[in-house]
This record gives sequence, structure tokens and C-alpha cells, in this order.
Amino acid sequence: MKKSLLSVIAIMITIIANASAPSGTLPVIYITTQNNAEITSTENYISAAFYIDAMNSGYTSLGSATSQTAMKIRGRGQSSWNNYDKKPYRFKLTVGTKLLDMSKSKNFALIACADDDLAFLRNTVGYRLSQMLGLIYTPDRRAVELVLNGDYKGLYFLVETVRIDKDRVPIVKQNDNETDASLISGGWLLEIDNADDPAQIIITEGNGSKARFTYKDPEILSTAQTDYITSQLNTIDDAIYSNNINSTTWQNHIDIDSLARYYIVQEIMDNTEAFYGSTYLFKNRGADHKWIFGPVWDFGNAYRRNTQQFIYQNTPHTPQIWISEIAKYPAFQAKVKEIWKNFYANQYPSLTSYIDNFTASISAAATCDVQRWPEYGTADMQAKKNEFISLLNARIQWLNERWDETGIDNTTISGGFKVSTSNGMITISASEDINIVTIYDSMGKIISQVEPKSTAYDHQSQNGIYIVEIKTNSQIFQTKVFVK
Repeated sequence: MKKSLLSVIAIMITIIANASAPSGTLPVIYITTQNNAEITSTENYISAAFYIDAMNSGYTSLGSATSQTAMKIRGRGQSSWNNYDKKPYRFKLTVGTKLLDMSKSKNFALIACADDDLAFLRNTVGYRLSQMLGLIYTPDRRAVELVLNGDYKGLYFLVETVRIDKDRVPIVKQNDNETDASLISGGWLLEIDNADDPAQIIITEGNGSKARFTYKDPEILSTAQTDYITSQLNTIDDAIYSNNINSTTWQNHIDIDSLARYYIVQEIMDNTEAFYGSTYLFKNRGADHKWIFGPVWDFGNAYRRNTQQFIYQNTPHTPQIWISEIAKYPAFQAKVKEIWKNFYANQYPSLTSYIDNFTASISAAATCDVQRWPEYGTADMQAKKNEFISLLNARIQWLNERWDETGIDNTTISGGFKVSTSNGMITISASEDINIVTIYDSMGKIISQVEPKSTAYDHQSQNGIYIVEIKTNSQIFQTKVFVK
């Protein structure tokens, strides 16, 4: 009897959860598939119709329950589709349409963010940083609520998909199966990928790893196109893996400014999946055009390891393509520090207020979402927002310690340690025996690691900024020095 009562209660709880309704504070997208068919595939589209009630959001509504727009819809993603009941979707329209005042297009995605347990802030802040750091294009997005075939599905994000268009990736479009050699030097949109795909060029990276590049545009390649892009990628790889640390050959092919900005975004978010997957790069037509990194896309793996390392150090996602090798170049380090200095001083201070405003705007919808998806949703938005801000600020301060070259004292004395520099020499002393001295360059690459087993150690270095880490039996000390 008791067991039967518990079963009834469980059923009632399920009914209440499934009876959740939109909060009334965000735009609502109503989608009805043909014959109420389920969306079961990430490959095959099915027919549907939709309308958008913008509610009191200030955006523009589209249609109504009696006047809907035709669409084709399918699932999207890999792990996000396979591992969660709250599914992401991709849809396309017959004609380009402005949805919630975003740029006109036929192609959009509905991202579920079922894996984001930090107040839906991972992608939100990643995209915001992309805008702050001036990437050429950042996909526009809107927080919405979704009702699919009459079933409230919770809080989603309507997002522009990454594709070549004047309002998206702003380069000339290349034809499929193009054979004219004068036309195949541009109009390329690639994604660094981590799974096999038929539409893929695979090269062997200079470190022996397999590097996969999925071509998004063009979608079908002629032999001439295949030969061109394969040659391009191998040429870039050879240049990146030069034995000359001061080589600039790789910069003839990759735009260093866009790469540095893209990289800084990924470092701030500690997104170890960057350069492993969901990493786009594109090239316009013409020999004078270089490869541009971006736009940003997926930050689902941000802030997952809670460590103070660069994204290419001890990463759980391997292989990461190119970035650990590029990070060794002084020219890249200098460009990162130049861009960082402006961001830290002029843009970073406004980030917290942006986060506050965003979480306040979705708070009511997040409450409805957690009722619908108690296993995924964010029940305490304030606590999760504070947790995210704490992770973000700690990460930014750690990066600033490595990239800010102002105010570096050539002599540091602390807790029984003394570190000083003179005439290219780093001189270290301690009040007890030093077990390990590790010296990193400013991008976190280990350039020396020794075991002095004494209270003093000297290291000859080239000019530059270094992080010195000293380990004894009782403590670990770390400081930044400037060798000149």
C-alpha cells in the first residue's frame, strides 16, 4: 500500500514538472512538427511550422497561432544530443527571415545548454568576450523559451549558425565542385574537429598527431579544391613547426591578430576544448588574404577542471591543433599581451554588471526550466552566478599575472625566498634546500626544470618575462621576473 502511494506521488510530481509553462518574461517560440512527429535525427530534417511571441521583451514577434511560418527542423550536436533529454535543434526556413531582430537568414539553432550548471553563463560570457575582444563576427543569440508540439521544453538560446554570409562570416562564397584555380583561394570555412567526418581533410601535424579539418563551405570538393586546401594546411603546419623560435613564416598564412583575440577568449574561459573541436577558421579569396580564427561557438567545457594552467597544458582534450606550438613564438606572446593590456584596463571592469543584468533577465525562465528539467536546470541562480564570477575573476587575475608586464620588480623577497635578475641571470636563494626550480616563459611553456638540492641556484636566460616556481619541503613559491 505504501509502495503504491509512493508510486502515485512520483507520477504526480512528473505530471507537475511536465505541466510547466513559459515564464512570460522571455520570447516564446512555438513549434509544431507535421503530424506532431518526434524529432529523432541529427541528419534528416522534418517539416514543421512555428511562430514567435516576443512577449514584453522589446523584440518583434513573428506570426501567430493561426499564421505560422514553415520550417524544416532536425536535432543537432553530438554529446549534447546523445546525453541529454533536453535536446538541441537546428532549423532552416524557406526564405531569409529576421527572428527577434537578428540579421535576416534561413538558418538558426536552438541551443539547450543542458550541460551548463553555472547559470547558463558559459556560452553567454564566452560570446560576450568575443564581442569585447573584437572578433570579426560573433553569432548573435537570444534567450527564449520553447514550446514544441504543445510541450514546454524550457529555457533555450536562439543562435545564428556559423556560415558564410554578409551578416555572418563576411567572405565571398565559393561554389561546390569549383575547378577554376583563380576562384578556389578563398571562400573557405573550416572547423577543427575531433571526430571522423566524410567532409574532412586530415593531415599529420608536426608533432605526429592527426589533425582533422571539416570543411563547412564549400560542402562538396572537386579534386582541385581538395588539393588546394590540403596543400594550404600542410604548408601552415610546416611553418608553425619551424625550429626557429623567431620565425614569422607562419604569420604569412595565419592572421596573428585574430588568432590572439580568439585565443584570449578561450583562455579566459579555460576552454580546453578549443583547438580540439568547435574551432572555426576561414579565408577570403585572394593570395593576400590570411586565415582568420573564429567565430566562437561552444563553451560547454569551460571551467571544468578548476586548475591554473594554460588551456594547452595537461588538457583533457587531445590533440589540440597548433596552439601549444604557436604559443612559443615571441611575436605571438607580444601580440597577446598587447591585446590583453587594453582588455584588462578598459573592458574587463564592465563584465560583472553584464553578468548581473543577464542573469536577472532570465531568472524567471530559469525557474520554469528547472521545474521542467530538475536534473539539468539551475535551481539557485544567485549562488551559481556568484560561483561563475568567482571562477572568472580568479582566471583573469591568474592570466594578468602572466601577461601584464608593468610593475615587475627585478628583486622579489618573500617567505625566506629571494629571486633577482641581473645581466641575463636569474639568481635564486632560499632559507632551506630547494627541491625543484621550474622556469616558465610568459605563455606557460616550461623552459627549464632542475633539482638544485641546495639553498641557491642560478639560471642564465634570454631577455623576456618568466615565471619562476620554487619548491622546497615546506612550501611552494612563485614569482614573475623580467630578464633584460
